[in-house]
Amino acid sequence: MKLWKKKEFEEVEYEPKTVREILTEMKDTSELIVDLAYAALLFNSREIAEEVRLLEVQMDELKYQLQMTVMLAARGPEDAEKLAAVLQVANATEHISNAAGDIVALLKIPVKKRPFLSSLLRESDELISFIKVPEERAGKIEELYEKVSPGLRVLAVKRKKRWIYDPEDDFRIRGGDALVVSGAESAIQELKEYMGVKN
Repeated sequence: MKLWKKKEFEEVEYEPKTVREILTEMKDTSELIVDLAYAALLFNSREIAEEVRLLEVQMDELKYQLQMTVMLAARGPEDAEKLAAVLQVANATEHISNAAGDIVALLKIPVKKRPFLSSLLRESDELISFIKVPEERAGKIEELYEKVSPGLRVLAVKRKKRWIYDPEDDFRIRGGDALVVSGAESAIQELKEYMGVKN
C-alpha cells in the first residue's frame, strides 16, 4: 500500500499549536502542493505525484488539527463567530490541495492526449523548470537565491534516486543534483545561465 493511503487511515491526535501556526503551515503547504502538482504533470513524474498525494493527506490532518484548536479556543458566541472565518480560510486551502490532487490525476491520461499542457504553462506567470547542477555550482540553496532575481524557489532536489521536497535555504546541493524550480521566466533564465545550461 502506498504511504499516502496508509496515512489516510491514521488517527489524528491533538497537538498543542496556535491557530496562527497551523494556518501558516496550511498556507505554505498549499503553495508547495500546487507547484509540485504542475511539476509532476510537466515532467510526467509519478514520484512527485506521490508527494502531492502525501501533502494532500497532510493538509487534511492540518485542517482537523485546526478544527480541534478552534473548538478549544471558543468560549462563547462571539469567539465562535470570529473563529468561523478562520475555518473558512482552512476550507479554502483544503480546496487548493484537492485541486492539486485533481491535477496529478491527469497523469493517468497518456502524454500524447495532453496537448493542452504546454499552452496552459505558457499562460502562467511562473514557470517550472528542471535544472542539473554542475560540480562547480555546489553550495547552499540560499547562495543560488543571491545570484538570481527575486521570486525563484527550489521546490525539490533529485539526488540520484532520492527526492528531497521543499528544501530549506541552508540545504547544500551537490554537483549532479537536479533541481525542480519555479519562478518568473527572467529568474529561471538567470539560474540557467549561472548553471551553464544551454536552452
